[in-house]
Amino acid sequence: MKQTKENVGEQIAIYSRKSKYTGKGESIENQIELCKQYIRAHYPNCKDDGILIYEDEGFSGGNTERPEFKRMMAEARAKKFSAIVCYRLDRISRNIGDFAKLIEELDGLKVSFISIKEQFDTSSPMGRAMMYISSVFSQLERETIAERIRDNMHELSKTGRWLGGTSPTGYVSEQVEKVTVDGKTKKACKLKLIPEEAELVKQIYKVFLETNSLTKTETYFIQNGYRTKNKKLFTRFALRNILTNPVYMIADEDAYRYLIENEVDLFAEKEDFDGEHGVMAYNRTIQKSGKANQIRPMNEWIVAVGKHIGLIKGTEWIQVQECLEQNRSKSFRKPRSNVALLSGLLFCTCGDYMRPKLSQRKDAQGEFIYSYLCAMKEKSRSHVCKMKNANGNMLDRVVCEEIKRLGADSSEFIRQLELGKKQLEGNREEYDDNLERLRGVLAENEKEIAGLVSSLSKAAGTSTEGYIIKEIDELHGKGEIMRSRIAKMESLTASHALSNIECDIIRQMLTTFKDTIDDMSVDQKRAALRTFVKKVVWDGDNVHVYLFGSDDSGGIELPQDEFLSESGGGLTENEGYTAEPLCENSK
Repeated sequence: MKQTKENVGEQIAIYSRKSKYTGKGESIENQIELCKQYIRAHYPNCKDDGILIYEDEGFSGGNTERPEFKRMMAEARAKKFSAIVCYRLDRISRNIGDFAKLIEELDGLKVSFISIKEQFDTSSPMGRAMMYISSVFSQLERETIAERIRDNMHELSKTGRWLGGTSPTGYVSEQVEKVTVDGKTKKACKLKLIPEEAELVKQIYKVFLETNSLTKTETYFIQNGYRTKNKKLFTRFALRNILTNPVYMIADEDAYRYLIENEVDLFAEKEDFDGEHGVMAYNRTIQKSGKANQIRPMNEWIVAVGKHIGLIKGTEWIQVQECLEQNRSKSFRKPRSNVALLSGLLFCTCGDYMRPKLSQRKDAQGEFIYSYLCAMKEKSRSHVCKMKNANGNMLDRVVCEEIKRLGADSSEFIRQLELGKKQLEGNREEYDDNLERLRGVLAENEKEIAGLVSSLSKAAGTSTEGYIIKEIDELHGKGEIMRSRIAKMESLTASHALSNIECDIIRQMLTTFKDTIDDMSVDQKRAALRTFVKKVVWDGDNVHVYLFGSDDSGGIELPQDEFLSESGGGLTENEGYTAEPLCENSK
């Protein structure tokens, strides 16, 4: 290890990280101070004002997705400093792959890396080798801890306890004490029956076995006003979750036979299946952030007899699984050619989507006749929503014609677009002036801090030292506030510039839409409409079109025309379309 670094740049970076604030141990402040002391001792050419500090608090070392770390690397690539100093190796990363890439990149950038706790210095070959070895052990430690946690979960699963999370419908989590296998007394949970919800679960299984249909079961529970734990109407998804959850299955002989046949990892003896308690299945789902849970194959489940009371006989639960599997295998149908343009954009006033319903008849233009039907009306068989169906062919035509009119130079929408563009340009000039002023104030603030830092060394050990440090802290705080304001204003300026460009693009696209829409394919028309239209609402009499940039209180309202609605199962025609916008589209 070299004791001094001659011929180095004037700026050195310090990086510090802590997973969360605890007030204990190696706080970020302590890490930074120790790193500063190291720099003062080994980098005599680097003064205090040449130390650049990057701090990440509340971030794990499992990956490098950290804002200050990313900023530091960007500035390393810009050759802003010649070395990075951290208190300990795992402050940078606990992942050997990420760490190896980092060291390789820093080596290419001629940036040294120093970890003062382990006394590693990548400016020497031995230092680089030892750094890799230490990183391997850091990752090994992390993986060993994760493995130990998984083993502990398996041990807990053998007890049939509830391991936490959202309790299933019909039960509530109840805390109890349990002596674990290592002899320590720890708290655990079990499921306690909620009689009212338990009856609802039994009803769900009963209705499904009678109808053999998720759709009909959904309709029944919507029509009768049943609600989930979260006070929402039941959906097919919510019903399927209940129907496939083994927690409801009573641990009886049929359940035992079914689990053995499906080769689950069973932590129970045959005599434990007493015909009273329910089943607990662990390791049943694959959980990924931002994605729906996926069910693992049954041979990966860890199953035990629970401490809770079961609700559904084994034969009935198994029968439900077989019915669901049969329905799944025959549920695929070759989709019909969908010519509807507003699928996914059209809503009913009840808040649900309106989906296209294709008939076998054709209109005078040779197109298949279709209507738009409220999904809630369909699911509830008109019990919750009674909205009239909309004539799909005519509704699509009306919306397209209205968008074509917006492209005309004389339209109100284009006028509002131009006014918005001018306002954005005015705001941009004001933001630029304020930004320039703030940057000047910040520069003066930095100069003042630099002057105080220079005088600090002269005042060392005197009563003046404390006053200088206090003033530096105050100026630093003001500087941070100004940096935050500058960053926000730069973001606003960038978004205004983008919006300005978007104004021109929207106008150009509207003109193109007007000239080319009639020659587009169905898919092209659908994509073009989604460029301008945020949503369309049908209230049974009028259709309201909301464009991007408008709020939900304003939109283009197309008035009632007989051809837009269905009555008595038949479609009435009215070719005399004269719909005009009745209210201004708000920006």
